[in-house]
Amino acid sequence: MNSDGFVKSEIKNNVAEITFHHPKSNSLPANLLAELKTAIESFGDNKEVKVIILKSEGKTFCAGASFDELLTLKSFEESKEFFLGFARVINAIRKSPRLIIAQVHGKTIGGGVGIVAAADYAIASINADVRLSELSIGIAPFVIGPAVERKIGKSAFAEMSIDAEWKSPEWALSKGLYNKVTEEGESLSHAVNNLAEKLSAYSMEAIAELKAVLWENTENWDLLLTERAEKSGKLALTDFTQNLLREFKKK
Repeated sequence: MNSDGFVKSEIKNNVAEITFHHPKSNSLPANLLAELKTAIESFGDNKEVKVIILKSEGKTFCAGASFDELLTLKSFEESKEFFLGFARVINAIRKSPRLIIAQVHGKTIGGGVGIVAAADYAIASINADVRLSELSIGIAPFVIGPAVERKIGKSAFAEMSIDAEWKSPEWALSKGLYNKVTEEGESLSHAVNNLAEKLSAYSMEAIAELKAVLWENTENWDLLLTERAEKSGKLALTDFTQNLLREFKKK
């Protein structure tokens, strides 16, 4: 844990908790994405774990890609590799034999929406607005698109992508991005922990089989998300996007 953020994890009664934090609104640079992927994979292989809770610390749940890091990218390979970080987290969630619950306590943007969409169940607070802002900075939600579209459908995904404004938790609930919305603080933690405790008493084999059924017809995502990362990687290097990112940093 340091000023550049952290990913920490623990296991309690067959429930694993993965918590991430970055001082800049929980934006995710490459190193934190890699640590998230590793933590998810590790708990998926751990026979002591039946359920994984994914949450963050701070006011915002996740601000998506790190703009600071996007401004340091110089080559297509570097840029593609950065966006592959999100692809690997989504694919780690997809391939995990454990059910993953997202505890969404605050606003979520861009890549953070993709992570929430990839989770098997999402419980959010009344403050957890969502937004896909990629198009407004000259990219598009390519890498996270399959996960978001799978959860809310193409029409709602198009609405989020084209009208890149904040959507309320009630909107996210009605579209299926969230499975439950509750009060913030203890109410949210209680709802998440109660579900995790209930699931932890179930058969690990049944959970794994259910997980496989829930993710049917996504076997091509390793290739698909790599292709999407290439699209994002190319656009992130354009003068249009780089200039917008610099202007954003000045605000």
